[in-house]
Amino acid sequence: MSMRPSKMAIAYDFDGTLAPGNMQEHEFIPELGIGNKEFWMEANQLAAKNDMDGILAYMQLMLNKAREANISIKRESFENYGKSIRFFDGVESYFDRINEYAKAKNLIIEHYIISSGLREFVSGTSIAKYFKRIFASGFKYNDEGIAEWPAVAINYTNKTQYLYRINKGIYNSWDDTLINKYVPDHLRPIPFSDMIYIGDGETDVPAMKMIKYREGTAIAVYNPEIRHSGSGTSTSREICLELIKDNRADYIAPADYREGKTLDTILKRLIDRIAAEHELNDIKLNQISNLYDM
Repeated sequence: MSMRPSKMAIAYDFDGTLAPGNMQEHEFIPELGIGNKEFWMEANQLAAKNDMDGILAYMQLMLNKAREANISIKRESFENYGKSIRFFDGVESYFDRINEYAKAKNLIIEHYIISSGLREFVSGTSIAKYFKRIFASGFKYNDEGIAEWPAVAINYTNKTQYLYRINKGIYNSWDDTLINKYVPDHLRPIPFSDMIYIGDGETDVPAMKMIKYREGTAIAVYNPEIRHSGSGTSTSREICLELIKDNRADYIAPADYREGKTLDTILKRLIDRIAAEHELNDIKLNQISNLYDM
């Protein structure tokens, strides 16, 4: 019997990975009556002026702008914005398909979000039900459900800690005791070698580098409609090629999740490899067990 559970994990960035652009741009920012560029420029200025983390800056600006425009900042209102998010081709049917493929290989996939975007927005999407945990920035709410303070701010560098949380089976953002405690690899729920990280570019580099270093797999995806960098908020193919060149990603693919497309093929071959490694490990353990029975 294998010492490792027959499960694996796929962790996804959200903006530019599962959906084009930034999630706030689909409906929230337009309701403020300002342009996307204007909002993000003001957020960057707020961060620079106050020597402030960029994620905390945009979260505070969201609350300030919403109050000025008399727009609800309740949790349920933020979740409703998730309903307007448009995904890349194939995303909404992808999870059932890939889960079935893995099941046929005697594997269970746990899906996770690790995003600088808002967990409330992701929770309101049609695909939220597929994630074991949504690790994303989020607000603290008062007793009336009104956002009053940032609770979690996930930037591009601290994304890596959430890969460790998945590895160790820590399904929250607040428990720092276990994450710093030594746990032998064979006792961790999901080894890094059984993990895949899918991101869309430079903000995912630390997570990609870490997962590769720990023998997991990093995939960089790009918006197939963007040919060159600087032409949108999603990543272009040329940026992803640089990630391959710099050994920061193992594979690149268009963010097209339909069956038979490049990303689908890569993921299925990686599932095949993980399943084969589990099977070989089972054979080895059985052979060792038989030696002791002789």
